[in-house]
Amino acid sequence: MNEEERVITEETSETAAETNTETETASVAATAESVEAEAATEASAEPAEEVKETAEETDAEEAAEAGAGETEEAAAAPEAPAETMADYDDAITASMKPIHEGDILKGTVIGISDEELTVDLGIYTDGVVRLADASDDPDFSFRDFEVGQEISATVIRRDNAQGRIQLSLKAAAAVLGWERLQQLEKDQSNITVKISEAVKSGVTAYVEGIRGFIPASKLSLSYVENLDEYVGREIEVRVITAEPENKRLVLSARDILREKEQEERKQRISNVEVGLVTEGTVETLKDYGAFIDLGKGMSGLLHVSQISQQRIKHPGVVLKEGQKVKVKVIGVKDGKISLSMKALEDAQAEEVEEETYKMPKAEAATTSFASLLKNIKL
Repeated sequence: MNEEERVITEETSETAAETNTETETASVAATAESVEAEAATEASAEPAEEVKETAEETDAEEAAEAGAGETEEAAAAPEAPAETMADYDDAITASMKPIHEGDILKGTVIGISDEELTVDLGIYTDGVVRLADASDDPDFSFRDFEVGQEISATVIRRDNAQGRIQLSLKAAAAVLGWERLQQLEKDQSNITVKISEAVKSGVTAYVEGIRGFIPASKLSLSYVENLDEYVGREIEVRVITAEPENKRLVLSARDILREKEQEERKQRISNVEVGLVTEGTVETLKDYGAFIDLGKGMSGLLHVSQISQQRIKHPGVVLKEGQKVKVKVIGVKDGKISLSMKALEDAQAEEVEEETYKMPKAEAATTSFASLLKNIKL
């Protein structure tokens, strides 16, 4: 290398060194500035980060508590059974079942108006019962039904103008109603009916939508002169005849009234005390005695041996029907009252009887003064 080239090389090296020195100086300055900026940023960010961390910790704790509560509730609540297609088998089968006129279907009332009843049949469409197909009872009203009530009705048309199944309560009653009425007759159960109208020899009432007849002789324990007085009244009756083949339904209130009267009579008799003296009326005469009406539905037997102190062969010797007599209760047993007239005669005799004393004769009762002094020694 010549001298000129060496000089150029040295100058170039010096220039590069200076450049490197300047670059390093600038880099150090930039680094210092960066460090200062980062320090300032960290200083300003520290409080915010602490607040943020505190908030995050609080949120985490609340979330943990909420999660724990939900977990406990989930553990406490029973798991709902998983639904399967088997759960809908009945509904599916019912919806696919063919419907025929004359079928008796069960359903739930879902709508009520003055003119019709809407029924959920659990199939592809609802059913409807018109007022004319409900009952022959002139007092019948759909207002007596309730939403949710289950009923049975007969299909009289599978598809009416509204696409619904037309039903009849009246037709169903012709089958199901008679079955219930026959069971009521068998059980002799009491039912309450409302008298609809007075007819010849009795009145009518409806049971299960079926018209029944109550003879006048079965309305009361006594003769009923005005049957119209019973129209609109509610009374208790029993079914005494239920013949669906003849469409004959006969009801009676008399047996129920008789049982109630007997029960009341027993109650009154149980309050009668032995020894009571009262007045009664001779109802009937029998060979063995007379029945005395004591009032309030009570009567007692006056046996022939208790009629008189004297022995008589027949009560008619002393008594006659309709006669007022005074009697004494001498026994109450098994709902029967025993009476006596003889006991009253005995009591009267005891009251009249008095002890009598015989007074000595005058001469026997007289004593002389000499006789009094006879045995006296002076």
